[in-house]
Amino acid sequence: MSLTERMALVRGEQPGPATDGDVRVLPAQDRPAPPPAGLAARVSRAAAAGPAAAGPARPGGVDTLTQLKDRASRALFERLGSKLADADIADEQLHAMVRADLRRVIAFEQTPLSDEDRQRLIRELTDEVLGYGPLQPLLDDPSVTEVMVNGPETVYVEQGGRILRTTARFASEEHLRRVIERIVSRVGRRIDESSPLVDARLPDGSRVNAIIPPLAFSGSSLTIRKFARQPLQIADLIGYGTLTAELAELLRGCVQARLNVIVSGGTGTGKTTLLNVLSSFIPETERIITIEDAVELQLQQEHVVRLESRPVNIEGKGAISIRDLVRNSLRMRPDRIVVGEVRGGESLDMLQAMNTGHDGSLSTVHANSPRDAVARLETLVLMAGMDLPLRAVREQVASAVDLIVQVSRLRDGSRRVTRVTEVLGMEGDTVTLQDVFVFDQAAGLGADGRVSGQAVPTGVRPHFLDRLADQGISLPPGVLGPDRSGRTGGRH
Repeated sequence: MSLTERMALVRGEQPGPATDGDVRVLPAQDRPAPPPAGLAARVSRAAAAGPAAAGPARPGGVDTLTQLKDRASRALFERLGSKLADADIADEQLHAMVRADLRRVIAFEQTPLSDEDRQRLIRELTDEVLGYGPLQPLLDDPSVTEVMVNGPETVYVEQGGRILRTTARFASEEHLRRVIERIVSRVGRRIDESSPLVDARLPDGSRVNAIIPPLAFSGSSLTIRKFARQPLQIADLIGYGTLTAELAELLRGCVQARLNVIVSGGTGTGKTTLLNVLSSFIPETERIITIEDAVELQLQQEHVVRLESRPVNIEGKGAISIRDLVRNSLRMRPDRIVVGEVRGGESLDMLQAMNTGHDGSLSTVHANSPRDAVARLETLVLMAGMDLPLRAVREQVASAVDLIVQVSRLRDGSRRVTRVTEVLGMEGDTVTLQDVFVFDQAAGLGADGRVSGQAVPTGVRPHFLDRLADQGISLPPGVLGPDRSGRTGGRH
C-alpha cells in the first residue's frame, strides 16, 4: 500500500488513486483555492502552515512528512556544506551530487515511501536546495510568462495574457527572503535593509525585481518576467499577431538602412522582445555594443559586446551607470549601439551618439504614444543636468531619432505594434511626426474574444524611403499600400 493510501486510511477516508502534486494555476476569482493533492503539495502546505497549524503528530501524518523534508534538508547542507556555493563546480555536477546525497539521506531515514512519492520528494528538495523553491515549477512551465509574489502566501502568474492566482506559497517570510537572496547573489547584487530593492536577472536572462521590508509593507515582493528559452524571431511575432508581414519588411529595411529607431510602450508591452527582434536585422559584419541595467537582450550575431551597469557596493561606492557605459561605448569602435532602455541622463549621450556618426542605434523608452515618447526623451535629456534650452533639446531629438515604433498591450492581453511614426524634424518649436502605420481595430473582437485589428499603412510616403534607396534597399511592392499620389508604397 502506498503512502498516499495509508494517509487516507489514517484520516478515515477511502483510499483512492494518487494524484499529482504539481502546483496548479487557478483563476484569480476562485480563491481560496482548494488544497492540491499529492505528497509535494501536502508538504508545501504543512511547511507554510507551521508546527502550530499542523496539530498533534500522527504516524504517517503530514507533519511527519514535513519533518522528514526538514531533516533531509539539514542533513544535505551538513554533507555538502560550501560545495553548494562553489562556483568552480559545474551545474550538472552539482545537481547530480545533490540528487545522489538526497537519495542516501532519505534511505537512511528509513521512512516508508512509494517510488513515486520518493522521486517527488527528491525533486522538491532539489528545487529547494538548488532552485527557487515553490517557484521552480512555475519557472519551468513554458506557458507562464510572468511570476508575481506578493508576500510568502500569495503568488500570481501571467498565463495566456491573463493574471491568475496559484496554489504555490512559501513556508515563511524568511523562506521567501532566502530565495530572493539566492537569485540576486548569483549576479553579484545584494539586498538587505540598507538596500531593500534590487533589479537582477536569472541565468536564462529573465528579468527580476525584488523589494523587501521596510519598503514592502505586506512582506517581500518578487517579480520575475520570464524570457523564452528560444529567442523569438520575427516569424513568431507575425504568428502572434504583434505585427504584419508588410510591417516586418518595413522595419527590416529601416534597421538595415541604419535608421535610429526608438521602441516606445508601457510596462509589460513587449518593448524588449521587439527590440531583440529588430536587432536580429543588423548585419553579421557589424560590431554591436549592448548596454543594459540587467542583461536581457539575446542577440544572435557573433560580434557583440554586452555591457551591464553596476549598483553601489556595500560601502556605497563603485556604481557604474548606464550613462557611464554609453560614454565608454563610444570609445569601443561600435557600428551599432543598442541601449536596453533609456530612463535618465544617458538619453543625452545616446542622442549625441546618434548625431555624431553612430547611425542605426536602437533603444526603448516608456511612453504611451510617439508624441509622448518625444516629450519623454526631452525630459530625460534635461535630467542629465545640462542647462540646455528646450528648443536645443528638441532639435537634438528631431535630428537623432528617425523612427518611433509604438507597442501596446490591448484589453485582451495581446501585445501589438499600434503605430509606426517617422520623425520629420522641427516646425517652429514643435517636433513634427508622420504616421506610416496605425492600428485599425474597426473589426472589433473575434469569436475567441481577441482583438481582430492590425497595423495598416496610412498611404503616406515616408521620407526615409529615399535613404533606403540610396543604400540599395528596396521594399516589396505593396508594403506601404497606395500613397496619396496613387502610387504603391515601396522603393521610388
